[in-house]
Amino acid sequence: MSVDKKKIWLSSPHMGTRELEYVKEAFETNWIAPLGPHVNAFEEELQEYNGISHAAALSSGTAALHLALIILGTQPGDYVLCQSFTFCGSANAIHYTGATPVFIDSESNTWNLDPNALEEAIQTIRSQKAKYPGKIKAIMPVHLYGMPAAMDEVLEISQKYEIPIIEDAAESLGASYRGKKTGSLGDLGAFSFNGNKIITTSGGGALVSDRKEWIEKARFLATQARDPAPHYQHSQVGYNYRLSNVLAGIGRGQLEVLDQRIEQRQHIFQTYVNWFSKWGLNWVGQQGDILSQSNRWLSAFDLGPSDWKPEAVRRALEKDNIECRPLWKPMHLQPVYSDCPYFGGDRAEKLFQNGLCFPSGSNMTQEDMERIQKALEECLANPNPNDQ
Repeated sequence: MSVDKKKIWLSSPHMGTRELEYVKEAFETNWIAPLGPHVNAFEEELQEYNGISHAAALSSGTAALHLALIILGTQPGDYVLCQSFTFCGSANAIHYTGATPVFIDSESNTWNLDPNALEEAIQTIRSQKAKYPGKIKAIMPVHLYGMPAAMDEVLEISQKYEIPIIEDAAESLGASYRGKKTGSLGDLGAFSFNGNKIITTSGGGALVSDRKEWIEKARFLATQARDPAPHYQHSQVGYNYRLSNVLAGIGRGQLEVLDQRIEQRQHIFQTYVNWFSKWGLNWVGQQGDILSQSNRWLSAFDLGPSDWKPEAVRRALEKDNIECRPLWKPMHLQPVYSDCPYFGGDRAEKLFQNGLCFPSGSNMTQEDMERIQKALEECLANPNPNDQ
């Protein structure tokens, strides 16, 4: 590794101008707590930005998914139909409830939930009760790398079989489908504000819905399910899932620059597309979809059509102190979930084998991009057939 060169991260935090002002206000007013005026304001601003009626600011995107599943009554023995090609938080939230994740393959354009495999899973589970005795409680599409899933088809299936949708929009804040923001298309939506996301609260997330009673229940459960009494009384198990007032202040400042961050990441993505066009590489959403507007959180490419080995490319960039990461390993291939049902072909598996995420941070400089380009051209122009 070239330690004499500045590290170029995959996706590092990028502060705006007012985050420190909001945090300073929290300190000056002594609102150093898991609730407060910044939390309330951040929720309202999330609602307005996403065009949705209600939002609960939480400690993580996984917490949001977990609460969404509880709100829908998910219990041990139930099934949740979940995209396999995703971060483990999607599946872990299902596991927390005791339900079984049923993993679904990806389709070729968005790399998200394959509607054909989704419908096959529903029909199989409902027709084979001896093998699948539980109820299907939810469909969980993921808008991977900021690219909206094929939501027309997913929504149609949801309505046809009367199964609610929980959108895992952890990576897609600001992306849209048919003019509506991701997270607002299904029954419930979950966002993440982890340090590597398009905007961050250091650690945090949110659950959104147009149903007031669901978000009120989420807030109740997220504050240890404390009953309305002068003493601490609890009639059900709750969770410590609320976002702090300090971190919500960061989120408010970040939300103010979100559209600018999206524009910057879209520009970075298009730069990669221009570079890679001569090598014929594929990317998420390549077929084009006039219905979708990706936030391009990460610039993800499929090297499968080429002769280059993804791990060789990753190592070559690492030697130049440039972070590059494989695409998500599908959940049905993970040891912890290897016994769970899976429907579909090998699309997700091939994406994992052939794909890479390249540095996408909105705070990268022109010098950073030129350095990445030089390292990539040197690597791709001289492939080593022995590298795996």
